[in-house]
Order: sequence, then structure tokens, then C-alpha cells
Amino acid sequence: MAASAAKVAHRALLKVKLGGADDPARIVAVRNAAPRSELIVDANEGWTPDNLEQNLRACAQAGVTLVEQPLPAQGDEALAQIARPIAVCADESAHASASLPALVGKYDAVNIKLDKTGGLTEALAMADAARDLGFQIMVGCMVATSLSMAPATLLTPIAHFVDLDGALLLARDRDHALRYDGSLVCPPEADLWG
Repeated sequence: MAASAAKVAHRALLKVKLGGADDPARIVAVRNAAPRSELIVDANEGWTPDNLEQNLRACAQAGVTLVEQPLPAQGDEALAQIARPIAVCADESAHASASLPALVGKYDAVNIKLDKTGGLTEALAMADAARDLGFQIMVGCMVATSLSMAPATLLTPIAHFVDLDGALLLARDRDHALRYDGSLVCPPEADLWG
């Protein structure tokens, strides 16, 4: 992980996937390899109530800005029982506006994905509701083409974090795909819509 981080240490923001044994050592290694990059961590529901505080503390000491979905969505009650040294973001626990009230006190941010909300209209409503409840906003995505990413770019002006890289994980994207410039995604061109 350190070697991979060193290759992209010039980027302003790195998202680090964790969720296994020795995560504190991994995040220290990534931080040492990319000392100037802002780091966010996605634990993908891989932590437990037993290692939650240790892992959050290690992330805070490494200067991580945000940890995404550390515990399984159906077992995230422990988040309300501890002092969180850094912001924790709901992903699998956040689906649409109706899911937000149950997240208060457990999370500091929510990841809004159009695939989960059902589309742009609910995503915009969810963003308004999230802000009203005091959550920071992350705009994320599933693995999909640029046609799926493009509407989500409309949420980026109100987002604290943007993770719209799903199209980059495909072997082939649509014609007239979104243009990525390093860590930046450019707004869609009209031809993308067909």
C-alpha cells in the first residue's frame, strides 16, 4: 500500500481502502508515503466494535480527514457510544432521505450515491435533508459508466468530498465519457447524453 501511495503522492486527495488486520500500520505506511496528500479511509464495514476506537485513533494520528463506513450497517450502534476523533461517514447505512434520522449521533457525514437514492431528484432532497441534520456531504458512486457519474456532478458544489471514479474502473466507458484530469473530473459535455 505504501508503494502504491508513493506513486500518487502528488495528488491532493487519496482514498485508502482498509478493513482488515493491521489497519493502524497500513495507514501509517500510507501517510509516510504520501505526507502531503489529504487522506480519507473507506473501511467497507470491515472493522468491529472491538477494534473501532484503536483504528479511528490510528487514522486521526495519521491525519486522516474522514473514515467511511467502519462498521457493518446493521451493527453500527457502537459509533454512538464513543467519542469520534475524526469525522465518520455513512455509506452502506445511508440510502435515501428516510434513512438519515437513524444516522444522527452515529455519523458526521453521509455518502450520497445516485444508484442508492434512485436518481438525481432524491439525491438532491437527501442532500438538503442531510445538511438540515448537520451532516457533511460526500458524493460517491458505484462502478458504472460516465452516464451514471454525470448527474452526480451536479451535487459536487455542496459536497465536502467527491468520489466519482466509478467509470475509471471499467475496461471501456461510453463514447463522449467524462474527462478526468488527474484527481479532477470535468463537467460532462452535451454529447454524453446522446
